[in-house]
Amino acid sequence: QEPPGEEPGGNKYVLITQNRWMKGLLEQAADIADSHASVLIEGESGTGKELFARFIHLHSKRKDKPFVAVNCSALPETLLESEILGHEKGSFTGAVARKKGKFELAHEGTLLLDEISEMAFALQSKLLRVLQEKEVDRIGGDRPIPVDVRVIATTNREIEKLLKAGKFREDLFFRLNVVSFRLPPLRERREDIPVLA
Repeated sequence: QEPPGEEPGGNKYVLITQNRWMKGLLEQAADIADSHASVLIEGESGTGKELFARFIHLHSKRKDKPFVAVNCSALPETLLESEILGHEKGSFTGAVARKKGKFELAHEGTLLLDEISEMAFALQSKLLRVLQEKEVDRIGGDRPIPVDVRVIATTNREIEKLLKAGKFREDLFFRLNVVSFRLPPLRERREDIPVLA
């Protein structure tokens, strides 16, 4: 068995650390990797949230299935909806062909929703429905498509503040926050600086 921080099969996505706290988090991540529970990873930018998510995927039974990532802060709401749910040909201007969404592409694998706190409120309700029903409705589609996906979400913001401000759905938060991790910034694990350098 690989020690925490080393990936099976010499994978290039390696989370390098010699910090005791971080190693403890990796051990916990390996322990929960095989569950179907959604995971929420919190931490400042640059703390390794996506690497941590890949670590969970690579230590799970889904490791040979797709790991699909979507950056929720990089696209406007309409495009993000199409990216996540997919669309049918002709469902809107520019939809020249049918497109599978990220949920379909991640079927039987893991979907990383990076910076979930940046997702528009209206789209959050559609995401909640996918998590509850385990099926997606493509934009312009006429039937739901079943999906089997383990969802991992990340955020660099304090979601509790967004909940209080009414900018993030509480029911979606509870769906995503089944297992949670808060990654320490590098300034709190200074012994990692020489190894990373």
